[in-house]
Amino acid sequence: MGTKAKLKKIVNEVGKRKTAVARATIKEGTGVVRVNKKPLEVIEPEVVRAKLAEPMFIAAQFPEIDTTRIDVDVTVTGGGFMGQAEAARTAIARSLVEWTANEQLREIYLDYDRHLLVSDMRKKEMKKFGAKGPRAKRQKSYR
Repeated sequence: MGTKAKLKKIVNEVGKRKTAVARATIKEGTGVVRVNKKPLEVIEPEVVRAKLAEPMFIAAQFPEIDTTRIDVDVTVTGGGFMGQAEAARTAIARSLVEWTANEQLREIYLDYDRHLLVSDMRKKEMKKFGAKGPRAKRQKSYR
């Protein structure tokens, strides 16, 4: 039993936005980013693709981080397309920081946009009974 099996490093992280929950998995690979089994290049609309690519683009600025040697798989459920994109972007950024253990990358993410690492848990307030919305009530008339 003299041979050592090489342990594969896998990192799992979660990102949330409104009702959307994204789970990102990073492992060694060929530089493919998939969101719900779709490659990043085919995701529409363009705004969503740009949001999802931000964490990888920022990490690629570091010479010691080789984004072409890792695979990112993201599974997103719930919410709308923009909430899903922001949840996935948070999950990707968190997993990249965990994968690289680079404190400088973490600081740059926080300076660029705090929501890359911190989930934005604001949700829509519930409509109340006897009212038109969450806060608006029917006006009361005394005469």
